Amino acid sequence: MVRRSSVASLDSGTESTVYGEESPSAPERDGPAVKSPWRGGGGRWTVWPLRVVLWVAIIVIGYRGVMAIVLNETPTSTSSAPAPAAPAPSSKFPVTLAEAYALQFGQVYLNFNPVTAAQRAHQLASFIPSSASEQQSQFGWNGSGSAKLSSEQVAGIDVRGPNTAVVTLLATVNDKLMELGVPVYSSGGTSLVVSGQPAWLPAPSAAQPPSSQTPNSDQGAQSALMSQLPAFFSAYASGDQSTLNRYLASGASINGLNGAVRFGSIGNITVPQGGDKRDITVTVNWLLPGQPKQSVPQLTTTYDMSVVDQQSGKWYVEDIRASTQPMGTQ
Repeated sequence: MVRRSSVASLDSGTESTVYGEESPSAPERDGPAVKSPWRGGGGRWTVWPLRVVLWVAIIVIGYRGVMAIVLNETPTSTSSAPAPAAPAPSSKFPVTLAEAYALQFGQVYLNFNPVTAAQRAHQLASFIPSSASEQQSQFGWNGSGSAKLSSEQVAGIDVRGPNTAVVTLLATVNDKLMELGVPVYSSGGTSLVVSGQPAWLPAPSAAQPPSSQTPNSDQGAQSALMSQLPAFFSAYASGDQSTLNRYLASGASINGLNGAVRFGSIGNITVPQGGDKRDITVTVNWLLPGQPKQSVPQLTTTYDMSVVDQQSGKWYVEDIRASTQPMGTQ
């Protein structure tokens, strides 16, 4: 313990030999250790901001991870140039070649007759697998009855893989419209074969166009066009370009029919209200040339036209095209 004399000597200004020899960390001291002055908690004030930053980072990373799982996101590639995407199966299948191949097959398959059965079997062998040709040389036909193909064209193709597709043909057989699904297999993009028996499918069903009301026609413009358009249609039928140009609006270019028909009459004109430019509908009765004189063959057609009033009631044709107006609205 520190003796009182040491304290007294401090007060008196004299150095105490006892205090000077005493070590501050002497084990025999029973008084409390002297604490050094507080210096801001030893830098602990920086711990809490760092903890906040760390927790924010953890929350952001966790949120991004959860959203990636929910949205099924994939990590962005770090390479400078992305790898090229694998081509779709349909891009490898020779679509155009398969369509032409199916058309040729349809010419043979949809024509059969007992008289020409041997010839048909020989032609079919070029389209079907050799194993099928040996077992069923007529490829499904039992040799009885007959069928005659009048016309056919490609209606569509369903590519089902890099080597397989079904070509649909729209055909008229025995005067009836039908569809034929032809399975085609491709090897190497150049070798083709009808891999299975075709499927006889129904023809497209008849659609019913929406009904529409006939618009109120401009009677004055209708009357003027009824007297002016016959000259245009006569020139249009003959294909005489110099005469046809007289009835065309400035900048318009229309080719004629080169005598395929002759102008007969105008059946009807519908002219909606409007300004100097109108989109009209015209029904024309054409006469068919080269027919017996005792009869007058006639073909009625309907056109949509764009006409322009350039001279105060004098109408000129800007465009003529097939009409989309339902029957009964002209």
